[in-house]
Amino acid sequence: MTLEAIDHVQLAIPPGGEDAARRFYSTLLGLYEQPKPVDMAKRGGCWFERGGLKVHLGVEEPFTPARKAHIAFRVDDVAGLAERARENGFEVMNDHELPGHERVFIFDPFGNRLEFLRPVEN
Repeated sequence: MTLEAIDHVQLAIPPGGEDAARRFYSTLLGLYEQPKPVDMAKRGGCWFERGGLKVHLGVEEPFTPARKAHIAFRVDDVAGLAERARENGFEVMNDHELPGHERVFIFDPFGNRLEFLRPVEN
């Protein structure tokens, strides 16, 4: 057995959080919502993807945000994304602790921490 790739990542959202998720994952991050299989759609949540990147959001009750565990996304404009996130009312935490990278943490509407980074030449 050999691990080949990550197919998707999943984060938890609270019941009824789908519209807020769309605002963040689709509008801010530019991911496209994908239909869930009918039986799975009954549970709530939503799925997003673009290219080979897939993020699934599943309803969890009781809900607790992932404040430490996180997904790290490579992006081409860390500062621009952070600025747009702030303008849209999302919590942003700057970070300069990873040598050779520009990096920021942005919290989705539910408090899940997401990392966005870009390698930089020293």
